[in-house]
Amino acid sequence: MAVLWFVLGAILGLVGGFFGARAYMKKYFRDNPPVNEDMMRTMMMQMGQKPSEKKLNQIMQQMKQQQSKSK
Repeated sequence: MAVLWFVLGAILGLVGGFFGARAYMKKYFRDNPPVNEDMMRTMMMQMGQKPSEKKLNQIMQQMKQQQSKSK
């Protein structure tokens, strides 16, 4: 009987953990969206720079490299 309760608890914990993590990630990405080229272009224009495609591509490539190094 104890084994049944353990298995049932583990299954409920896994299901609850999955949906809890899913809700947390949805909220996180809603509050902190990933940076894309349009956002970068807007930030550069706000700083008074004229964004060229070459410069945007370089910045996005640098960001991707930095993300891969941090993992």
